[in-house]
Amino acid sequence: MGDRLKKLGEAELEIMQVIWDADAAVTSNYILKELHGRRKWQLSTLMTSLTRLSDKGFVHCDRSTGSNLYTPVISENDYKTGASRHFLEKLYDNSIQNMIATLYNNQAIQNSDIEELRNFLDELEDE
Repeated sequence: MGDRLKKLGEAELEIMQVIWDADAAVTSNYILKELHGRRKWQLSTLMTSLTRLSDKGFVHCDRSTGSNLYTPVISENDYKTGASRHFLEKLYDNSIQNMIATLYNNQAIQNSDIEELRNFLDELEDE
């Protein structure tokens, strides 16, 4: 994926989530159906977004079957890792501790969240 992460807009991320969650290549109609209730889009709007996602290198469109089939080029895990790293660098000087402290001090996370994090870190150490 490289060091230069391309950013997904909110709508693009919703489209990618549908594609990532699918077990196989999907059609634009499948994506539109899955987005129903979240986005009131016409097919043409979705197609514009899919073209942008293809141009950004997030999806591949296979046109060989007669209908466009979309598959992810970048995995969900790779995107989340890169986006999380970028988020930490930009907002918290690359410090997870700074992020947790800010969230805790502003009551965005509770003591139960801290306990859950502590348990997770303990499990990581045990591995």
